[in-house]
Amino acid sequence: MQPAPRNMRLHIGLFGRRNVGKSSLLNALTRQQVSIVSAQAGTTTDPVEKPMELLPLGPVLFVDTAGLDDVGALGEARTGRSRAVIDRVDLAILVAERGAWEPFEAALLAELKGRNIPTVVAFNKHDLAPERDLPQLDGTAVVALSALDGHGLEALREALFAAAPAHHFESHHLLSDLVPPGEVAVLVMPIDASAPKGRLILPQVMAVRDVLDGAGLALVVQARELPRALSSLKGNPALVVTDSQAFQSVARDVPDAVPMTSFSILMSRFQGDLAMQVRGTYAIENLRPGDRVLVAEGCTHHPTEEDIGRVKLPKWLNQKVDGALVFDTIQGRSFPMDVSPYKLVVHCGNCMGNRREMLSRIHRCTAAGVPITNYGLAIAYSFGIFDRALRPFPEIQECLHAVRA
Repeated sequence: MQPAPRNMRLHIGLFGRRNVGKSSLLNALTRQQVSIVSAQAGTTTDPVEKPMELLPLGPVLFVDTAGLDDVGALGEARTGRSRAVIDRVDLAILVAERGAWEPFEAALLAELKGRNIPTVVAFNKHDLAPERDLPQLDGTAVVALSALDGHGLEALREALFAAAPAHHFESHHLLSDLVPPGEVAVLVMPIDASAPKGRLILPQVMAVRDVLDGAGLALVVQARELPRALSSLKGNPALVVTDSQAFQSVARDVPDAVPMTSFSILMSRFQGDLAMQVRGTYAIENLRPGDRVLVAEGCTHHPTEEDIGRVKLPKWLNQKVDGALVFDTIQGRSFPMDVSPYKLVVHCGNCMGNRREMLSRIHRCTAAGVPITNYGLAIAYSFGIFDRALRPFPEIQECLHAVRA
């Protein structure tokens, strides 16, 4: 069986001071030497990730972090990376030494709770101070353990299972809820210079699998073959999904009565907050030449001459505003703490990140009063097919009416 993609795994972060045994705990949980450990404080300098199956939670991704009490210029850089991990974890383990609960730990727990991140407090080094009492932390699960001898590890696993967010156990569909069993979903996947050689991109793979999981039929075609594919069907498909860059040609070829959208818009619904990004899209109407726009790519890749985020999307937005906008592009885990210089943020579908990370970025933009949209939504709006691209989602229609009221 193939492992679950990282964006589908429950992300569990380990946080705390230096030298409290976070890395040792990760090694004990995974039964592998994932992180380098030593008695010297600050051994872990960058976040270390380890995917595994943690029953009964299922597929998880542990993220070990540097101590949040690191000092100096280099220490600040390390803690900055560690704090960025908070943006994408679904569940936290706050590691402290037994008998060492101080204002630092209390403030960190308050920060995690303030971010609505379920947290388990693990008092490590139980073998050194077994007689010390554990504090009562107002409803937060507390576990005494020793990463050295394994004491308390099973209790920690049980506490993590109890604290895991309820939505982790709920069914979450990319598009199978839009395609009834036995019905056809036509998936339009252009193969051009930006397509990875010999494989499909992750949202396309996810879409095919989700259709199959829902007992639907997936018909995969390139854009130039779409008319022939549609004519070969005995009836209309339940849904047509296209790569956003082919929106214009697909919209021309697909009958108006057939629901149509893009992989990127599906990812906005799956990974983030589609309604919030729909509202953000209307900010395109207020853009003026010279305004700054941030284009955020969740993955790292080598840009091509047909790159969607660096070439095509800026061109289409410039045409929409009838002038030159100023574009900044970021990749991967990088996302600015201060987005206030921008009039708009345009984010990819974030297939390489997870839902928690995407929601954190949306929240940061909202708090700063900066609208945020999505590649597919921005392209559909620029092409004048925004309403049609959102027609498959009944829950969004109320949002559209509210924005226009």
